[in-house]
Amino acid sequence: MFVQSTNPVGFSVKAWQGDAKTLLAFNFTDSKKATNLAGFSIQVQPHGKPAYYLFNNLVLPGGKNATVASETSPNSSANAPIQKFRWLHVPGSFHQGETVFYGAYTYTITPRYFNNGLLTAIDPSLSVSVEVQVVPFATSQVQLGFTRGFTQSQAFTHRFGLKAQFRPAGKDLQFDTGGTAGTNAAGQTYTFLQEYQWSGFTARERIFEILDAVVQDSSLTMDVFAYDLNEPDLVTILLDLAASGRVRVILDNAPLHHGPGVPEDAFEQKFNTVTKAPAAILRGKFGRFAHDKIFIVYKNKQPLKVLTGSTNFSVTGMYVNSNHVVVFNNANVADLYSKVFNDAWNDGVSEKFNTSALAAAPFSFNQLGLPKMSVTFSPHPAGVAESTLDAVAARVKAATSSVLFAVMDISAGSGPVFPALQNIHQNQNIFSYGISDAPGGISLYKPGNKTGVLVGGKPGTTILPPPFDKEHSINMGHQIHHKFIICDFNTDNAVVWCGSSNLALGGEEQNGDNLIQINDTDIATVFALEAVALVDHFDFRNANMAPKAASAPGAVKGSDNTPAMAATIDTAPLTLYNNDSWAVRYFDPNDLHCMDRVLFG
Repeated sequence: MFVQSTNPVGFSVKAWQGDAKTLLAFNFTDSKKATNLAGFSIQVQPHGKPAYYLFNNLVLPGGKNATVASETSPNSSANAPIQKFRWLHVPGSFHQGETVFYGAYTYTITPRYFNNGLLTAIDPSLSVSVEVQVVPFATSQVQLGFTRGFTQSQAFTHRFGLKAQFRPAGKDLQFDTGGTAGTNAAGQTYTFLQEYQWSGFTARERIFEILDAVVQDSSLTMDVFAYDLNEPDLVTILLDLAASGRVRVILDNAPLHHGPGVPEDAFEQKFNTVTKAPAAILRGKFGRFAHDKIFIVYKNKQPLKVLTGSTNFSVTGMYVNSNHVVVFNNANVADLYSKVFNDAWNDGVSEKFNTSALAAAPFSFNQLGLPKMSVTFSPHPAGVAESTLDAVAARVKAATSSVLFAVMDISAGSGPVFPALQNIHQNQNIFSYGISDAPGGISLYKPGNKTGVLVGGKPGTTILPPPFDKEHSINMGHQIHHKFIICDFNTDNAVVWCGSSNLALGGEEQNGDNLIQINDTDIATVFALEAVALVDHFDFRNANMAPKAASAPGAVKGSDNTPAMAATIDTAPLTLYNNDSWAVRYFDPNDLHCMDRVLFG
């Protein structure tokens, strides 16, 4: 799903539409057009709102560079062009704050050039404009949502400070999220709710849209599968629904969810205190975990819609982890999930589920309004688990254009998917980009090499060079909690796998999970943009990990905007290049950046 425009001199812009974000990709028909290229200035015009230029954290070295009088900040891309051939724009932050505009945007991108090492003035005749709808992703029957997942970022730290907390100390399961959570470096106070809304992004919106709708309509009821369960506002709504007899909950009772002070036990106790029949709660773990994260909504007892995905209904799941949700506004899909819930309920949430017909095969959908898709439910019998993961691994290996993924852990476990993902970056005939909290080794971008990128989402201590500030550390579980893989997103053969499955044999044989395969280019594109955002973000931080004590200081190469940087604390501030050497790699057929330019632009 993209919009593309080209000007008469051979400069083109392709705008890929994601979930409330846009990937802008640039290209030239002739590599000579990149001679003396200084980068790209990006002006954003939300329709009916003031236009603005995107910011660049890096600036050009000192000199008499041409500037735009109306752009007083040296970080405006009018004065500090973007030295990459693509850029992901998420509305908000500097220019819109918390009042984010969703709707039509016009992006105007202008190539900028050097003359004797100095930036020349903007030439409007070189500009290309594209108009894009920047909105949360939705079709008639499918909605997607993503947590922001960037606690370790400049944006989070500037907004909420280095010592941001996600729960008040000593508070119980429920508390007033409108209370003050902290003060940032600028002296501005913020509430837990503000922190949650920013961090939870569109995933939180989708979750609370469903909860609020059920609360407001007495003809609606819910079934809930939950693994981690402690988000305070969500918990309050579920308890209110229990008091009105309108919710059933299957809640994991594996050892990590049992014991003194464990929120899941506290929720069960409160639930049973207020519940009114037919509301009920059942604890169980199948063979190992009740690992699903699912809402099933009924209207007058008839299945209506489903929310599923990787997002736990917890503070960590919604506001620290990188996660996704998928909403199917389809009665047939909801009916299937309802049958799974009832089978699990009737069997006491036990391993008996793997003898059910619901665990035996994928359930396919190909009806008007839905993408072509299938769903499998575990725990499976061993043979089904193996064939399910074999099919995923085979498709990864057969990719012809690209493989992008964000999977929590690919360093451990069993089955064919993990080695396929670990090894795919060695295939230099396709573009591969992946991230995992435990990747089993990382592969950063190397100039003059087409090897794909595989990075870690928890790089440990990082020493970011100036002008980057120290960032909030990740100290609450996982950063990458996603479980999604996309193959060939830009082709008619695009496919994405998502859901709650960890894509390992152990989980497929012992956990309650759902794994969704969607054959749809638009949905695959949305997930691809999420992978790009995460890999780009952590590639830079992986390249700036603090050196081990035994390591000698040296130069570490990062991504485009990072010339050689010393792996020491005392590092000279990074600046943009004052020549076109940064752009050469984008036209070197033996460089991954060239594949990147061709794939996206």
